[in-house]
Amino acid sequence: MPSTRYLIVGGGMTGHAAAAAIREADPGGTLAMISGERHPPYARPPLSKGLWAGKPRESVFLPEVEGLVRHPGRRAVALVHREHALRDDRGEEHRYERLLLATGGRPRRLAVGGDRVVYFRTLDDYDRLRASGRSAVVIGGGFIGTEIAAALATAGKEVTMVFPESAIGARSYPADLARFVTSYYERRGVRVLADRSVSGVDEAGARTLVRTTRGDALRADAVVAGLGIEPETAVAEAAGIACDNGILVDAGLRTSAPDVWAAGDVARFDSAALGERIRVEHEDAALTMGRAAGRAMAGEAVRWTHLPFFYSDLFDLGYEAVGKLDARLETVASWKAEHREGAVYYLDRGRVVGVLLWGIFGRVEAARALIERQVAPSRGELASAIPV
Repeated sequence: MPSTRYLIVGGGMTGHAAAAAIREADPGGTLAMISGERHPPYARPPLSKGLWAGKPRESVFLPEVEGLVRHPGRRAVALVHREHALRDDRGEEHRYERLLLATGGRPRRLAVGGDRVVYFRTLDDYDRLRASGRSAVVIGGGFIGTEIAAALATAGKEVTMVFPESAIGARSYPADLARFVTSYYERRGVRVLADRSVSGVDEAGARTLVRTTRGDALRADAVVAGLGIEPETAVAEAAGIACDNGILVDAGLRTSAPDVWAAGDVARFDSAALGERIRVEHEDAALTMGRAAGRAMAGEAVRWTHLPFFYSDLFDLGYEAVGKLDARLETVASWKAEHREGAVYYLDRGRVVGVLLWGIFGRVEAARALIERQVAPSRGELASAIPV
């Protein structure tokens, strides 16, 4: 029965950041990690970015943490926090003093297609997709779908996108920007089938046949879906830990159970800047929240109030953003070059709750400060709020 001072469940960027922070604060404390993946911790963003542009596969792996005992290829299945004990899917029980749940999320799946669909999230998914043939159908027009479609097209594959919205990024971008991005993808050789859902995914010899609700029949060497994730809360819920679209944490990233913290994609926290509980599924949240949780587990007084930013690369388009990007909100755009360089502000009852920095970089702190001030600027003030 393994016993450790610090036990981390989850071998992603959050778990790695926490392990590194723990080791800095407590050089001698025993430290272990349970991970469902067989690989050591690695960075996820290159899976839909740099690896497709020729970055070496080995470059994604994160630095080793001294003294970290890894238990790869295992899933946590039961937690008895009153006994400080966790059981994995091999039946082994792990005792701990302090536990971090960095369990991330599981991809949302289609009702059809089974294992013929690649739900793009892991390094193994990248390897499988990389080894596929020349053509691919990408299901989903949101964050992951747009990134992987651009990456595959850049790598020389024939790409068709299928999604139910009217345009690429329609849930996040203002309508005119979404239309521009859609036309841009088409100019880059991506076939875009909007206003469609997938009705069937079937074997077609060595290839796969994708059918849509508009009657399209698409044959491809690979089918990849980017439909978002659902937070992996099953173990926490079964243990009686408070959950609501994620594991609920306080400002110190503690859960409702003693000596149990949560961080990363799975953690839902109070955002003072936005005035509501949120979950953020991006790199900045994973790294900053993981480090903060690690410091807290090692005994530091932590109050995590950071508003994470996120970013994306879409061919040679790119952006950084902070806060809520919801196309249903009122938006005000300030363009230096229309649809190429500028800032889009998202307003809720007049107050700025999100900023999209499209084609401009190095303004994240200014955008975050604007949201945190909780002001309701005029349209004229927004035109110069962040220099473009």
